[in-house]
Amino acid sequence: LIAVDAAAAEPLYLQIRNQMAGIATGQLESGQSLPSVRSLASDLGINLHTVNKAYALLRDEGYIVMRRGAGATVAEHDG
Repeated sequence: LIAVDAAAAEPLYLQIRNQMAGIATGQLESGQSLPSVRSLASDLGINLHTVNKAYALLRDEGYIVMRRGAGATVAEHDG
């Protein structure tokens, strides 16, 4: 579902954030689990801190909920 372009002008963490925000508000149900930071970083072939930064931004914007030990889930939304 997520693809990044290392050659793009947009930073990788923002590419992830933008794609996941759209997915979280349209394609996934509230409460649905998201890939772990480590597994998404591995799948994309990028640093886990980059994915962590994107997840933190999504959390701060209210798109996802992160719980230690339980991972990230889609936040409640209309739709």
